[in-house]
Amino acid sequence: MSLVDKVKHSVHTAFKGAAESVMTTRTTSAFVEKGVVTPEEFVVAGDFLVQQCPTWAWQAGDPKHAKPYLPKDKQFLVTRNVPCRERAAAMDQFAGKEVHLSGDDEGWVEAGGDGAGDAGDADDIPDIDAGVAGVSLSDAAHKPSDAESDASSDIPDMDDFVDVAAEEDEASLAAVTPKSDDAHILKTRTYDLSISYDKYYQTPRVWLHGYDERRNALDPKKAFEDISAEHAKKTVTIDPHPHTGAPSASIHPCKHGPVMKKLVDAASAATGKEPNVEHYLLVFLKFIASVVPTIEYDYTLAI
Repeated sequence: MSLVDKVKHSVHTAFKGAAESVMTTRTTSAFVEKGVVTPEEFVVAGDFLVQQCPTWAWQAGDPKHAKPYLPKDKQFLVTRNVPCRERAAAMDQFAGKEVHLSGDDEGWVEAGGDGAGDAGDADDIPDIDAGVAGVSLSDAAHKPSDAESDASSDIPDMDDFVDVAAEEDEASLAAVTPKSDDAHILKTRTYDLSISYDKYYQTPRVWLHGYDERRNALDPKKAFEDISAEHAKKTVTIDPHPHTGAPSASIHPCKHGPVMKKLVDAASAATGKEPNVEHYLLVFLKFIASVVPTIEYDYTLAI
């Protein structure tokens, strides 16, 4: 984030805090019309998320940061120790390169990337049938010629050899210790993800608190490595968590309302049913998955 962006963010944060202190809390439903929710709807959707995905749980947070428009024991949602096995750049390099197959393979997708093989080399692979076409059982059972017998008699008897291993220098038998190289070891980060209610934007807001492979707290700036390039340093900021005060990477909610409206409209058109606010956070987390594609949190319905 550039100096200018930092100044803009600081000014906006101050303005937002002042506005929240005087603005009223939304009490009428508008998630269909605007993609936003009331605090009560946030709690309803949160209860449904916890019921369907037990890895999520309500938290009370620090009492001094409690929001009066939310129940004391349901201030925000959290899921802990979520694995993140690779950086987002590993996903970005394949984005948009998928090919939808047709014909007998219709319904399948060929993954992007150039791969390690070469389809053009397939013709160079010898046909196994051609290699054995001239071989018969009579060939395999033929009697060896005199020349072949003489050649086989020249093969030395293994008993004629001394035990070489017993005579080798002890130094040559010392175990060779390979160099320590952990470059091939998968370094799995983990994240505690939390969802708070943003009074100003009237939508949920996601917060990321990460740990490295040794369970040491991750610098919030490192979280940018696990956010898609399209969103990193554009819609992601580092701010104090509203219920714990800990500096955390956060996906800024300024666009959440319009995006959620589009998703709710699309879901309604696909099912032909009136959207249910209970499903709001499940749809929301599916949207957030495109921002943090390698953080493997749960947002699927329980069966």
